[in-house]
Amino acid sequence: MLSYIVWSPKPYIVDLGFTELRWYGLLFALGFIISQQIMFHIFKKEGKSEKEVEVLTFYMVIATIIGARLGHVLFYEPAKYLSNPLDILKVWEGGLASHGGAAGILIALYLFSRKYKDISYLWILDRIVIVVAITATLIRTGNFVNSEIIGLPTDSNYGVVFGRDVETRINYLNTAIEDVSIEKASAQEGVDYEFNHPIELSIEYSAGNDIDVVKNYTEKTLTDYLQNEQITEHAVFGSKPKIQYSEKDGKVTATIYGEGIPRHPAQLYEGISHFFLFLLLFYLWNKNRSGLADGRLFGIFLIGSFGLRFFYEFLKENQVAFEENLALNMGQWLSIPLVLAGVYFIIMSFKAEKGIKS
Repeated sequence: MLSYIVWSPKPYIVDLGFTELRWYGLLFALGFIISQQIMFHIFKKEGKSEKEVEVLTFYMVIATIIGARLGHVLFYEPAKYLSNPLDILKVWEGGLASHGGAAGILIALYLFSRKYKDISYLWILDRIVIVVAITATLIRTGNFVNSEIIGLPTDSNYGVVFGRDVETRINYLNTAIEDVSIEKASAQEGVDYEFNHPIELSIEYSAGNDIDVVKNYTEKTLTDYLQNEQITEHAVFGSKPKIQYSEKDGKVTATIYGEGIPRHPAQLYEGISHFFLFLLLFYLWNKNRSGLADGRLFGIFLIGSFGLRFFYEFLKENQVAFEENLALNMGQWLSIPLVLAGVYFIIMSFKAEKGIKS
């Protein structure tokens, strides 16, 4: 029972009634705030105007959002969005692609380097990837909080049972259901744990519901619904699961015992990798900024970020149905040219460095 985690936090920090302050949005914004402060430091150390950082931040925010959104539209669901173009503007519904964000950033930085003649394209690319790495860390953390971009099932001792989708689906099943929670099963007298990853699903019914009515609904309608494939990909309860009932303050709670499906926390793999990539890039810049050939840091980032992305995709669920018929999924196909570009820029930087020394 110590070999897995049940993860099901609320996606929002506070519900304001008319809207919600969400963790993903906060972490996304925090990435740009931290990035701006780091770029202030970099520009100051290299004798550049700090006012240019404010313009750079504007370019980056716009390019990231537009690029990531259009990347998802074109790479993953073109038919859906081209038939309903106005839906492209509904960014709050989700759907951002990191490869599209990368393309947007490359274009924006080219325009930025044209605007400021004292800043070359490769120079700014080498610096911007430092903060892109830390921003990617925070964005992937936001994906983990949202229980999205989940990994494939695993028997590893760090598997995560993502329970939020199960909770959400059951919560909207009946207006009599007031609250739903899923967590690791705690030791209960009379419950035989034949599962490797025991979980308990607690369903609280609103006050005033007769316990016999609750039992009838839970053991028939609800038990049947739990066989839905959108449920069983996260938790399996069986056709006749063990159920315990309790009553407090006029509210009946049904606790259903089942087997959790641990999955790779692929979002954290990418997030942690990008954090270490950030540390490496910042260290290399801080130690060698005066003698580092242009393109070196950019090349390292492309290989590190998209090379690891290529391999992590083997541990992740495909995002859209058409990927099931591909030898490699869309994320992997889009990563290959970026990794090759990284190799190219590193080779060119060493050639340039050799030319300078000779």
